[in-house]
Amino acid sequence: QVQLVESGGGLVQAGGSLRLSCAASGSINRINDMGWFRQAPGKQRELVAIISSVGTTNYADSARGRFTISRDNGRNTISLQMNSLKPEDTATYYCNALIIWAGTVSDPWGQGTQVTVSS
Repeated sequence: QVQLVESGGGLVQAGGSLRLSCAASGSINRINDMGWFRQAPGKQRELVAIISSVGTTNYADSARGRFTISRDNGRNTISLQMNSLKPEDTATYYCNALIIWAGTVSDPWGQGTQVTVSS
């Protein structure tokens, strides 16, 4: 059983910054890609940023240049530094990871953390 726990969401004014964190715990041999997704009301969940086990990153166009994803393999954590936030960044942000354990693969989701950007 693997758990992903997010933290760091909140309310911020447009132009402000927030830092999200996600910690994976449980039965883990190795974690491949880890990423952040978001879902706004009435919209589909979308990728925000993803980072491989060796640090290769990829960003959605909406996040590139404003958000930075980072990873600590020793602690099984990732973070998302979000700068120059816009009202359209308002959403529930979810952490996701590709977990390898005992020859099996799983991709659990965290419970989500709310980010609200006021104009």
